[in-house]
Amino acid sequence: MSAPARTPAGAPGHLTGPGSSGGVGTDAARPDGTLKVRGEFAYGSDLWMEDMLWGVTLRSPHPYARIRSVDVGPALAVPGVRAVLTSDDVPGEKVYGLELADQPVLALDVVRYQGEPVALVAADHPETARAAAARIVVDYEVLEPVTDAVTALGHPRWNQVHDGTAEVTELSRESAHLHPEGNLVRHLKVRRGDPSPTADVVVVGEYEVGMQDQAFLGPESGLAVPAEDGGVELYVATQWLHVDQRQICSALGLPPEQVRLTLAGVGGAFGGREDLSMHVHACLLALRTGRPVKMSYNREESFFGHVHRHPATMRYEHGATRDGRLVYVKAQIYFDGGAYASSTPAVVGNGGTMGIGPYVVPNVHVDCYGAYTNNPPCGAMRGFGSVQTAFAYESQMDALAAELGMDAVELRCRNAMEQGSTTPTGQVVDSPAPVVELLRRLEAMPLPEAPAELDLRHMPGGVSNTTHGEGVRRGVGYAVAYKNVAFSEGFDDYSTARVRLEVVGGEPTVTVHTAAAEVGQGLVTVEQQIARTELGVDRVVVHPKDTQVGSAGSTSASRQTYVTGGAVKAACEAVRGRLLERAAGLTGRPAGELRLFDGAVVADGLELPLAEVLGDEAVEETLEWRHRPTEAIDPETGQGFAHVQYAFSAHRAVVDVDTELGLVKVVEMACTQDVGKAINPQAVVGQIQGGTAQGLGLAVMEEILIRDGRVQNPSFTDYLMPTILDVPPMRIEVLEYADPHAPYGLRGVGEAPNISSGPAVLAAIRAATGLPLNRVPVRPEHLTGT
Repeated sequence: MSAPARTPAGAPGHLTGPGSSGGVGTDAARPDGTLKVRGEFAYGSDLWMEDMLWGVTLRSPHPYARIRSVDVGPALAVPGVRAVLTSDDVPGEKVYGLELADQPVLALDVVRYQGEPVALVAADHPETARAAAARIVVDYEVLEPVTDAVTALGHPRWNQVHDGTAEVTELSRESAHLHPEGNLVRHLKVRRGDPSPTADVVVVGEYEVGMQDQAFLGPESGLAVPAEDGGVELYVATQWLHVDQRQICSALGLPPEQVRLTLAGVGGAFGGREDLSMHVHACLLALRTGRPVKMSYNREESFFGHVHRHPATMRYEHGATRDGRLVYVKAQIYFDGGAYASSTPAVVGNGGTMGIGPYVVPNVHVDCYGAYTNNPPCGAMRGFGSVQTAFAYESQMDALAAELGMDAVELRCRNAMEQGSTTPTGQVVDSPAPVVELLRRLEAMPLPEAPAELDLRHMPGGVSNTTHGEGVRRGVGYAVAYKNVAFSEGFDDYSTARVRLEVVGGEPTVTVHTAAAEVGQGLVTVEQQIARTELGVDRVVVHPKDTQVGSAGSTSASRQTYVTGGAVKAACEAVRGRLLERAAGLTGRPAGELRLFDGAVVADGLELPLAEVLGDEAVEETLEWRHRPTEAIDPETGQGFAHVQYAFSAHRAVVDVDTELGLVKVVEMACTQDVGKAINPQAVVGQIQGGTAQGLGLAVMEEILIRDGRVQNPSFTDYLMPTILDVPPMRIEVLEYADPHAPYGLRGVGEAPNISSGPAVLAAIRAATGLPLNRVPVRPEHLTGT
């Protein structure tokens, strides 16, 4: 296989952790941690080559328009411009996609969202490239955009009434078909129990969730380098190297051996790097010019360059007995997928199959839809369909508790899942599901005390001196949620690991090579910890992540510790088996009596250094590892073994609300979560803290504002996120009830706290204000009515 002509500055190198830093279950230090806190870690935007060109994208200013013509002549006339490309210059397939190939590499005859790529420019300097792109003349016929997911499907609108029925208030007119097959991406149905149930008490609610951005700090970036074999090397910040490779190969018309990807430093992801951004574009420009091409988005372009969390419109109906036993749940859920499918089918799968929460409900009727619109494309984001539905079903549980005159936590506990419960898809929960314990532990935690004296820093509005406490009301809210771990519905979910044990410089050294993307979550640390535990070797080197080893799947769905961790564990076990057989031959002791510890083969009365067992040879194994299979659900009933594992978390939020100005201060967040086994306890707490902050953000401030298909706030000035002043103290209790089906008994950690935190904040605001509040993020005008 041909090597690249050169390696760029800032390309990733091997990561070696500090010595004696621990195995599974310890707070092992991150090998990339010191570099990052010192500002020495090389991210994708730091990549550099001396003679590289700069690539720039021309994007559509319209959310929906027909392209009459594109004139690139004025751009080519700019000195320093080396190439200008349009869709005519794409040599392979002109469309791509994660699940459905429906998104053009460069716009063909129609643009379907504001910011869709239309043309590319490569030039000697980025400002030259931008100036040239501005000179490209595109003649558009502007069309009326479709901007509502419900009306895009031609479905009726309804409004809430109080007798458990829905009243149609607006019949949708026929919307334009944005794709040849129409505007429906997926319709998932869950049907269980009595199709026409009745109940003593019924509550109905309609809910909306706005479009949230992943808001990672590192912009989309990468460097494409043409190779001697006619292929290309791409160094890129991404989440899924091999699926990127597949889509790039399709667009370039090249085989995988000629398209080699290496993970560049990733400055956060949260799902937003699962789709392609500049990947194909940089490769096209590099192959056309024969020179390395770097592309790096600025912040505004980043808002147009990646998918976002799906906005959702939902209607729920809950029926219960007088003593608070759930009888039925009916739900209609609409996800706005934007212009292209991305991962909308899977988001619909999660939202539909887990859309009633971690509760036992005998009768379930759910319809979950994903729709095409002319809004920005939406796809993966932490929580992946479950975040939106949790706001609805937990709001419903609070409303039902109020209707019954029952404590909201008691109602949840009375209906909570446990091991052995049956989910709405007919799947039996076959590992611990401590929903009741999570809630009771939260209840038992002490509440924060009110300040003894006035301190503006503790008031809503802070030191801006908006209040001295008049009109400020405190509220407490609870929420519990669950989330599937890993890929579902029959997806062939696996990871590949290559583990090599050898003596380097007189010291036993393990090298772990996987394609699993490290995006800041600490996976490289976990790989080292597993290798230390299984092979008894302190020095573990993590090979740069690339496509020179088999696929590890996506760094999403809270799956990498489970699946890639499982692959690393299996490969280490295979290496260990071969090594102990070799040691058995040297010592005359049965391999079953031998084990590895502290760089040696040991047994009763025996300690044989690994250097003596290995000599100048290495032991290497490459293995694929799969979790137990799931299955596709029945398309008419939604029944089936859809998910391999569930993660459970619960939150309590305490808020102070200035009811006169509509300002909210989150005073404290408390979280309880079952993680099965904490591979790295400190990292687990960090994931819970981060997920909690992201859920808090969606509850009270984070939203991409869209008007007629146009983004109104593509900047970190106008897209508001929690800062250190907004994130409160957190009480965290981690439970470890092992899942017998998972490596070490672990559960995925990162997404669950993102799901239950936001609904808890919303519940607390409701408690403080007495307002129904059926939309997030909650804005001041929702609280003041102005």
